Amino acid sequence: MASAAEQMAANLSWGALGKATDLRQRIFFTIGLLIVYRLGTYIPVPGIDGVQLRAFMEDAGAGIGGILNMFTGGAISRMGIFALGIMPYISASIIVQLMTAMVPALEQLKKEGEQGRKKINQYTRYGTVFLATFQAWGIAASLEAGGLAHDPGLFFKAACMITLVGGTMFLMWLGEQITARGIGNGISLIIFVGIVAELPAAIAQFLSQGRSGAISPVVIIGVIVMVIAVIAFVVFMERALRKIHIQYPRRQVGMKVYDGGSSHLPVKVNPAGVIPAIFASSLLLLPVTVSTFSGQQTGPVMSTILAYFGPGQPLYLLFFTGMIVFFSFFYTYNVAFKVEDVAENLKNQNGFIPGIRPGKKTEEYLEYVVTRILVLGSAYLAAVCLLPEILRNQFGFTFYFGGTSVLIVVSVTMDTINQVQSHLLAHQYEGLIEKSQLRGRKKTTPKTPTRR
Repeated sequence: MASAAEQMAANLSWGALGKATDLRQRIFFTIGLLIVYRLGTYIPVPGIDGVQLRAFMEDAGAGIGGILNMFTGGAISRMGIFALGIMPYISASIIVQLMTAMVPALEQLKKEGEQGRKKINQYTRYGTVFLATFQAWGIAASLEAGGLAHDPGLFFKAACMITLVGGTMFLMWLGEQITARGIGNGISLIIFVGIVAELPAAIAQFLSQGRSGAISPVVIIGVIVMVIAVIAFVVFMERALRKIHIQYPRRQVGMKVYDGGSSHLPVKVNPAGVIPAIFASSLLLLPVTVSTFSGQQTGPVMSTILAYFGPGQPLYLLFFTGMIVFFSFFYTYNVAFKVEDVAENLKNQNGFIPGIRPGKKTEEYLEYVVTRILVLGSAYLAAVCLLPEILRNQFGFTFYFGGTSVLIVVSVTMDTINQVQSHLLAHQYEGLIEKSQLRGRKKTTPKTPTRR
């Protein structure tokens, strides 16, 4: 027998979306701010030689520059004011979250409610400014070394750094506004729009290689089928759960005795989501970004790093896989699913796992279950993220819609759809409450006249 919520969810339609005025305003607000973001990717950084930049990106776009271009929504190919993208904010937020799990003072701050959350957000913004400044200085120096600046010098470096850092901070504010007043997660939607905006160009480039004879039609069809299969696999794995049975004992409240109930504790196969992949990608793309614009002016240290940790190199693949696995376990146990807190909450609510004693034994059992799940979840993340590297190095063609980009697009789409459905369900509940109130008013009996 379906529940009332499931029946209402099955009745959702476009007509219900048209009646939900608040949801429609949120959607229009989100679309408007995302259009502002896309327009900003076409505003160039002052002092850039546009002719040299276009010629340079035609050569670099066939290599790792194509990946950078996709993650920044094309801003880095035009050297727009949003060339750094939102990656500094993501890296800073992940670092602060990891430090919150390790530093007792920050962990205590997290438990202080709204004030603690505001303080942690403030630390995240400070970290964003620091990381964005460091990356902007690296890009400015690399642009000078690559001969892409009209008037190289201190003024160009300062103007470039101020513009790029300001663009990142504006994107951070834009994402926060979307999260608060729009629909979906603003930061994730900005990355999502950047990837989707570059997809037509990437697909056109891939198909043009087939028209020129560089890739056979059989390989093109095989890649398309493989991408569809990977998307279906990602959707399946992101929705996969391990349900742990929870039992609640019979309890007495006053003179009434309530029977004990049972429920399930859901544990996702991939509790950390796309965070391990994003963090690993942002760390690995930083030296590549600097080397891409430096051209042949890279120093011996950077040349050595790229020789061993360049895209497609064995150490690069090994390091990428190791970081994904490490952050999957670390982020899950310290942020996403803290087994100590879960076991303590179950004990406080008088809940227990059948056959397991509450307290320390429950914590050990949860750690055992989550560890086994994470082996599968981290292996799934690593396999999906290494897919474009295998295509690029083994088959000799460039196709960047894979790995982290697939994870981001699928996860953000599922999360946004879930939020839209939640708003529609809330709107239907409000409509039912209003109808019940109106019916209650109609059924009120009129007052009888008093006898004289």
